[in-house]
Amino acid sequence: MAVKIIHDRSTCIGCGACAAVCPDFWEMAGDGKSNLKGAKGKGGSFVLELPDKKCNLNAAQSCPVSCIHLEEKGKKLI
Repeated sequence: MAVKIIHDRSTCIGCGACAAVCPDFWEMAGDGKSNLKGAKGKGGSFVLELPDKKCNLNAAQSCPVSCIHLEEKGKKLI
């Protein structure tokens, strides 16, 4: 079942925790905030759909400002 990863980039403080625990999907950008690799964005939100959570659940749990969310079957996991 597909998992949707949602990054509220406008809330990101650039701590780098997501990139540290899940570097295959997260990287730090030149402006000091994180980017969700391969995500499509509108406004301050970026979305990526994957077949499973991979390390993104750890990335979301490590975020001190809770700007990373995961949804599965339309339900918010975090």
